[in-house]
Amino acid sequence: MRDALKGRSNDPSMASLLITYTLSSALSISPLEILKMPASLVMDLLYVHRNVEELKAEVINNEVKKVK
Repeated sequence: MRDALKGRSNDPSMASLLITYTLSSALSISPLEILKMPASLVMDLLYVHRNVEELKAEVINNEVKKVK
């Protein structure tokens, strides 16, 4: 699991679990709802989630730099 989280795993079933967990947590919906979605929608939502998280990280980093 840790290797998959760090991007060092090629196991498709582990990747599927991580995607399902990530989106169900981010969207506050049941993992079963994620599994019912078309793969293209899941990938689009994952892309949007990634960009939102990157933007949050940038804002936090900018605020931390201002405090220093």
